[in-house]
Amino acid sequence: MGFAEQRFNVNLSILFTELPLLERPAAAAAAGFSAVELWWPWVDTPTPERSELDGLRKAVEDAGVQLTGLNFYAGQLPGPDRGALSVPGAESERFRANIDVAADFAGSLGATALNALYGNRVDGVDPAEQDALALENLVLAARAADRIGAVLLVEALNKPESPLYPLVSAPAAVGIVDKVNAATGLGNARFLMDLYHLSMNGEDLPAVIDEFAAKTGHVQIADNPGRGAPGTGSLPLEELLDRLAKAGYDGWVGLEYKPGDRPSSAAFDWLSR
Repeated sequence: MGFAEQRFNVNLSILFTELPLLERPAAAAAAGFSAVELWWPWVDTPTPERSELDGLRKAVEDAGVQLTGLNFYAGQLPGPDRGALSVPGAESERFRANIDVAADFAGSLGATALNALYGNRVDGVDPAEQDALALENLVLAARAADRIGAVLLVEALNKPESPLYPLVSAPAAVGIVDKVNAATGLGNARFLMDLYHLSMNGEDLPAVIDEFAAKTGHVQIADNPGRGAPGTGSLPLEELLDRLAKAGYDGWVGLEYKPGDRPSSAAFDWLSR
């Protein structure tokens, strides 16, 4: 099959970041993409002004691209944070304040996936307390996603780069997915399979695909080492995506890699190969 058979969308929070936020959708369209995804763009607030939401919505619509996925508020990301929903106190409250804001924005643009990053472990807080809070907040997020016809994504990150994040394997993330679905009865929680993060954890990627493709709601890629474009590292991404397709995954594949020392518009030459 090969790369040509995949549906790729661009993550505008890691690619085209040399441009202002509102110029990135058009840049993705100019590079030949019809769909984009985003981390929560307003890292300092879960509830931005209506004018900011409207401005980004217009930029996406004017570019003629589809917003396929959006992260809920996740704290300082990029930065030290890896989510807010399991962090007691103010961060958890910010996450809850963001749930309907993010869902309504995503729904207004037809996005069908909302990603909820779990959050780091906190010194002095019982992990069981964090996990209980996380489940409460993920249930709220799953219900909001269901309201707009979207899935709720739970992502595994990698331990070397996110040492305080507890979901650093595919089974750990899928275990949370199962708990959320059991708690809501909605069945709309899904695994976000990021092949870069899983490879950084040393997981057997073909085995992960075979076991968890049916529970996967979105896939993201970057090569390893380096988190660059396909072909800059040693991951057999073309083979892995073929395996995913044969296992039944037919959704979008998010390009969540660093462009390196070149403009983002020049970081897609691998697609022509």
